[in-house]
Amino acid sequence: MTSLNQLFTHQRTGNHSVVSASRTDFQRDFDRIIFSSAFRRLQNKTQVFPLPGSVFVHNRLTHSLEVSSVGRSLGSLAGEFITGNFSGDLNENSKTFYQHNLSNVIAAACLCHDVGNPAFGHSGEDAIASYFEKNEKDLKQKFNEKEWADLINFEGNANAIRVLTHQQKGKDVGGTQLTFTTLASIAKYPCEAIARKKGFVNRKKFGFFQNEKETFQEMAKSTGILEENNEPLIYKRHPFVWLVEAADDICYNIIDMEDAHRLGIVSTSDCENLFFDLIKSENQNTDRVEEKLKFITNSNERISYLRAKVINALINQSLHLFKSNFNEILDGTLNEALLDIYRKENPTLQEIERFSIKKIYNHKAVIEIENAGYNVMYELLNHFIPTVLKSKDKQKSYDKMALKLLPEQFVYNEGKDYEKVLGVLDFVSGMTDNYATDLYRKIKGIDIGMTM
Repeated sequence: MTSLNQLFTHQRTGNHSVVSASRTDFQRDFDRIIFSSAFRRLQNKTQVFPLPGSVFVHNRLTHSLEVSSVGRSLGSLAGEFITGNFSGDLNENSKTFYQHNLSNVIAAACLCHDVGNPAFGHSGEDAIASYFEKNEKDLKQKFNEKEWADLINFEGNANAIRVLTHQQKGKDVGGTQLTFTTLASIAKYPCEAIARKKGFVNRKKFGFFQNEKETFQEMAKSTGILEENNEPLIYKRHPFVWLVEAADDICYNIIDMEDAHRLGIVSTSDCENLFFDLIKSENQNTDRVEEKLKFITNSNERISYLRAKVINALINQSLHLFKSNFNEILDGTLNEALLDIYRKENPTLQEIERFSIKKIYNHKAVIEIENAGYNVMYELLNHFIPTVLKSKDKQKSYDKMALKLLPEQFVYNEGKDYEKVLGVLDFVSGMTDNYATDLYRKIKGIDIGMTM
């Protein structure tokens, strides 16, 4: 079990020293993410429903902001719990951190937890992974086993670590230069791709590409992450991950319902009943809620009010589970997400999940955007990857023209084939929905003509 005093560090990528300033290092993390281009691009990346539309729904950026808000609350409450119950185990620096800065760490981690997700949601991830699977015959021999595992299992969580830490060509070392503490807090699956294994919460997917393996190891050492296995490399989760994951799970479970209601996919009565039942199951004062609803006649406002009460209830329940499983969280033996534990106990949360799968995630508009996004991303990769893997003497004129579309910071001519491909993935996965669609239409000849 790692000491509570070892779970955080001021060290950041790029080996920058601690700066004495009006903001703490962890507040600076939050601000750096806010002003980063990777975060800004989330405003035009699909959360669930197609963008844009006549009705405003959540995109990846608004989702991340709301997750960050929930995460700050969870971090603050967890900090109070740790300082209140483990004061004798904490040095003075740690007491200050848990009292005043754990909330900043969780908020910053929540803010950037999705920056590695490509355009078009999970269908974008699927397109990237399946591109390599479908072209295995031509491509696999160009990579070693671990590199190939990275590509055929492309994962937004691992890509987030790359986006935030990788030094792009011509740019400063250390990427966004966040503290290792914030980075450790988003590492839901702290293992390499060949170690993926269902049934293990820390190995359901993978958390870093081979290119970022050394950075991840340095981060793990600095933040007290427990090593589970060396070859293949597997770590236990960092304790702060559970709070970031809970904030994300709370938001997407509930806010997708609110979006579906605004779009008319879910009726007001269905949404109200599910939300109200969840509040009731938490033994909250439902009389007060019912009294409040008497004065709110606008259907969207009624759902917004109930959504706020539901989120508050789930924050309290997540904190309760964090406390009751704290020893298992610290020693890395807990094998289930906090909200998954609660879902088993709560039939209403189970019903919201079933309802969402049936009515929301399988809605025609959602399926259409996933199909379209898959094809767009697949074809963009097909345009660039064969070209970057050709030696210069074998490149035809159309290959050279394709390469001119790749911004300089993504071109690694002198690197291994693996690095060249990662450069293309950096470019394509960083695209917004609109940019990816526009480029696809242009290279396919659907749109011809000069546009800026």
